[in-house]
Amino acid sequence: MDKRLIPLVDEGLGNSAYLFDLGDGRALAVDPSLDLRAADAAAAKHGLRIAYAAETHLHADFLSGARQLAHDHGTRILASAAGQRTFDHQRLDDGDEVDLGGLTLRALATPGHTPEHLSFLLLDGGREIGVFTGGSLIVGAAARTDLISPDRTEDLARAQYASLQRLTALADTTAVWPTHGAGSFCSAPPGAARTSTIGEQKNTNPLLAAPDADTFARMLIDSLGSYPAYFDRLGELNRHGQLITTPPLLTPLDVAQVRRLLGDGAIAVDVRPVRDYAAGHIPGSVAIALRAQYATWLGWLIPPGVPIIIVRDPGQDPADILWPALTVGHTTIAGELGGGVAAWSAAGEQVATARIVDAAQMDATNVVDVRQAGETTTGHLPGAHLIELGGLAAHARDLPRGPVTVMCGHGERAATAASLLERAGHTDVAILAGGAHDWAEATGRTLATGR
Repeated sequence: MDKRLIPLVDEGLGNSAYLFDLGDGRALAVDPSLDLRAADAAAAKHGLRIAYAAETHLHADFLSGARQLAHDHGTRILASAAGQRTFDHQRLDDGDEVDLGGLTLRALATPGHTPEHLSFLLLDGGREIGVFTGGSLIVGAAARTDLISPDRTEDLARAQYASLQRLTALADTTAVWPTHGAGSFCSAPPGAARTSTIGEQKNTNPLLAAPDADTFARMLIDSLGSYPAYFDRLGELNRHGQLITTPPLLTPLDVAQVRRLLGDGAIAVDVRPVRDYAAGHIPGSVAIALRAQYATWLGWLIPPGVPIIIVRDPGQDPADILWPALTVGHTTIAGELGGGVAAWSAAGEQVATARIVDAAQMDATNVVDVRQAGETTTGHLPGAHLIELGGLAAHARDLPRGPVTVMCGHGERAATAASLLERAGHTDVAILAGGAHDWAEATGRTLATGR
C-alpha cells in the first residue's frame, strides 16, 4: 500500500475513509464521515492540514463530514455537479481535474451505486497511482444499486456494469481504494480485503467475469439482501450537508424526567453489555450493546425523530455513544438516565430481567434466529423462525406465545431481539449466549441449511 495513504476504517459500518498525504503538510480526505475523530487524530499525528475533501457519492449509510471539515479547517470540498448539493463545493463533471500541488485528481463518472457517482483517479504526471472507487468497484464485488428506487435498480445495475468496465481499463498496477468494505450493507463480501489493484480485481472479482450487462445485472441484483431503514433518509440529508456547531453532550436526567419522557413516547436505549442488560433493565428499553455495530442497529431500529434516553455503564464513553448516533442521523438523544439502573430501582421503579442460556440448556422448540438471510442459509436450527433483526418488530406479535429463545451469532443481536419481543408483550424470552454451531456441538445434531 502507498505509504502516503492513511485508511480510516469504520469496522461497524464496514466503510473506509482515507487521508492522502500530499507531501507539503496538506492532505486530501476522501469520503469522511461526520464522526471526524479518527480523521482529525490522524491528521494531527502526521502533521497534516486537511485541504481537500472529495465525495464519491451521496452516501446512504452515513452522514458525510465534508461540510464539517470545511467549517472547521477551511477544507475545499470536491463533489459531483450532478449531485446538486446545496452547500459550497467545487462542482466536478466527468474528466475534470484538480491540481493538488504536484499530484492531480481526475473525476471519472461511474454511475451505478448512485446516479451521480464519481470515482477519483489520483495521478502523478501521467502515472496512475490509485483510484478512489467509492461504491463502484469494491473488493470482490460492486456496491448495490437498489438504494435510489426499485424502479431504477436494474438500470443502475447496467450503469454499474459500464462503470466497472471503464475502471478496469486503467493500468493493472493502479491501486483500488473503495469506500465500502467487509461489513457494509452496501454489498461487500464478508472477509474481503479493503483495498486491491485493478489487476487483482480483474483476476478475482466474480462480477468482472460477467460476459455482458444482462448477466452482470442479474448477478448483482440476485446478491442483494436487506439494508438498514436509515439508508432511505441519509442521501438527501447529505445533499444539504450536515454541520455540528456545538459539541454533543449526554445530559444526565433524573428518574422523574426519564419517566415523563418515556410516557411521552421516548425510547430508552440500553447500551450496556448483554449480561448487564439481562441482570436488570428498564422495562420496554431497547438493548443495543455499545460495540462496532451499535450505530447500524440504532439507525435501523429506532425511528427518526423519536427522543432517545441512553442507559449506560459509567465506563462507557459518552462520545462513543453520541458521535456514531449522529453519523447515522440520530440527533434526538435527550440525555441519559443519571445513576443508571441502580437509580431507577432505588426510586422504586420496576426493573425487568432476561434469561441467558447456553446451547446445552436452551429449549429448541420455539427458536427465533435473527441473523441476516445470508448467515442463516449456511446453517440454522431445524424448525427455527428465521426473522432478520431489522424486521423482527413487524413480526413480533405473530410469533407463538409462550417460552421463546432468541439467537444470533454470539448474543448481542439476540439481546436486542429479546428487548423487541419484550416491548411487543412476550414475557418468557431467553437469550442464547452463542450461535447455531454452539448448539450443534452441544447436542450432536445437524444444522439445517437454506431457507
